[in-house]
Amino acid sequence: MTVSKSLRALAITFFLSGIWDTIGGLIYAFMIGTVFTDPPVHRFYAIFTASFFFCFAYLQILSAFNMRRYLFIIGSVFIGRIFYLVLLYAYIFGVAGFPSTFWWTGVVDLIWSILYIVITLRSDEIHLKDLFLPHRGDS
Repeated sequence: MTVSKSLRALAITFFLSGIWDTIGGLIYAFMIGTVFTDPPVHRFYAIFTASFFFCFAYLQILSAFNMRRYLFIIGSVFIGRIFYLVLLYAYIFGVAGFPSTFWWTGVVDLIWSILYIVITLRSDEIHLKDLFLPHRGDS
């Protein structure tokens, strides 16, 4: 079976964004609350958040190996990234004294999200609805 260029590009992008989330999980597990203490975070919450990063990374990395079947996972990750982006910048710009230490992570997550959508929109094979609704039928 041949894989289209857009499906391959989407799989590579999704795989790399999974690596990004793995790095985020490692940072939260070992550095948030110890090396990075502004804003103050209890170690439990840092490790708890890291567990979510590892789960998302696992889904992204393994889904990338069968992208056609798991396209809808991209939609879930996309919604999560946009929610994080809105939440992060709402606190940075809306809460007095909230540190802007990790402003750049919002930019990176926005870039991943834009790449998912752009690759999908440029594809003749993948449709935007495929990212948000599971496809039933031959995979």
